[in-house]
Amino acid sequence: MKQKAAIVIALAALLAAAGPSKAQESGYDVFVPIAKYISQGDALKLSAWFAENLEITVISSTNDSSKNQARQILKSFFETYSPRSFDITHKASSGNTKYALGSLNAGGEVFLVTIFVGIKNGSYQIQQLKIERQNL
Repeated sequence: MKQKAAIVIALAALLAAAGPSKAQESGYDVFVPIAKYISQGDALKLSAWFAENLEITVISSTNDSSKNQARQILKSFFETYSPRSFDITHKASSGNTKYALGSLNAGGEVFLVTIFVGIKNGSYQIQQLKIERQNL
């Protein structure tokens, strides 16, 4: 019995880490893996969720970027501001778009993170990502 439970848990973990999920899965929270990769400062795994082209804002610089360019921008940010924690504070959705606000504690500063996710080709993809200094 314990072996079956361990297999189920291992399979669930594998599926959760596999990358973008099909949008049809009911009850699936796309922000769980996205938040995990932000809190880990893992630009490579996070970029698996990026649309081919997206808008990325880091501190005060906004770019319409390719997936690869956005990954490099985030990698540089995470190298400068090593994440300590990330918590999603608000989520909403409208039609095929989901939205989340979060608080990122990184490099001794607090950042407000805004994430817009849309559905393309049946999978969730990050369309817009903003990381801005939080005014306390």
